Amino acid sequence: MSTKTVLLTGTSSGIGLAAAVAAARAGWHVIATMRDIAKAGALLAAAEEAAVTVDVRALDVTDPASVEACLAGLDRLDALVNNAGAGHLGTLEQESVEDVRAVMEVNFFGVLNVTKAALPMLRASKGRVVTVTSVGGVIGQPFNEAYCAAKFAVEGFMESLAPVMATVGVAVSVVEPGAVASEFVSNVGGRDTALEQAGPYAPALTAYLARTRDAFAAAQTSQGAAASIVELLETRQPAFRVQTSDVARAFTAVKITDGDGSAVQTLTSAWIAVHGQHF
Repeated sequence: MSTKTVLLTGTSSGIGLAAAVAAARAGWHVIATMRDIAKAGALLAAAEEAAVTVDVRALDVTDPASVEACLAGLDRLDALVNNAGAGHLGTLEQESVEDVRAVMEVNFFGVLNVTKAALPMLRASKGRVVTVTSVGGVIGQPFNEAYCAAKFAVEGFMESLAPVMATVGVAVSVVEPGAVASEFVSNVGGRDTALEQAGPYAPALTAYLARTRDAFAAAQTSQGAAASIVELLETRQPAFRVQTSDVARAFTAVKITDGDGSAVQTLTSAWIAVHGQHF
């Protein structure tokens, strides 16, 4: 059987970088994409250290033309890992609606752009879509309103899409990391502005930032989170929803008693089941 191909977005650092290397180690042909391939140095160094090869290509998830150009160069695609995204710190009174739209563009519509373009090839290969969301896509978190809204949107979209794609042989999963030790936090947008303009929200924001520092002091490694992604690529029947650590599972369990998403998937799959067909 020929080597399977996986395309990952957002692989210049963090979970995306670790997942690209781990997938290559597992025997996948890895298309590792990022907006600026000049930032591929860390990925290439990690791949060399692991004695694997990754195919680095430019892809801006917010630009449909960039997405189409990247996918047009592929003969086959067996899996897509939507990982690209950006954090954002702020609260509604202190920022513009345009700021919120920009967060949605990267974290929600970027996922849709890539997934939509990839689906024809994934249908042909009976492949799978794995989308990295967040525990913030399950439980809304203070001063993460726009980010959590985008991740909630991704979760709802994928949960609704999953049973539909199952009818054509494509598995859909979401991965929910908690705190991960990576460059993600240092790259969070809006933080400096939020601090400067906190005004009456300053005490609450200060407390939130202190709590966040404590949480990330014991954060999961990028490699640990990436292992959950590779498991979803490799397993025969992937769960719809996976948390990447015990901490993430405990946190989301506050809201989700159906930890792996099977009860919801069974229910919604029944709504569109063809007579005699079982998923």
